[in-house]
Amino acid sequence: MKDVIIIWSPIAQESYLKILTNILERWTIKEAEDFESKVESLIKKLKTLKHICPASYKQTQLRRCVITHQTSLVYRIRENTIEIVAFIDNRSEHPY
Repeated sequence: MKDVIIIWSPIAQESYLKILTNILERWTIKEAEDFESKVESLIKKLKTLKHICPASYKQTQLRRCVITHQTSLVYRIRENTIEIVAFIDNRSEHPY
């Protein structure tokens, strides 16, 4: 079995940094580190369990994982690659 490759879209990189910045502006470094740890743990799980998160209701070719009550990670599976598409605020209007 080949290793699964994880890639981040530019939108994913930008949205992740925005969320981290928001956490640091509103709370402490500990909360930002906790968020980073949750994301890293989820990505590690995705490498072995690609279908762990359900398909998005709005775009079925995408899958959506809830990281925290406020934030989700959206990804798609392409053969041996998982593309992290975006991080979204669950309270906002979004296309996922």
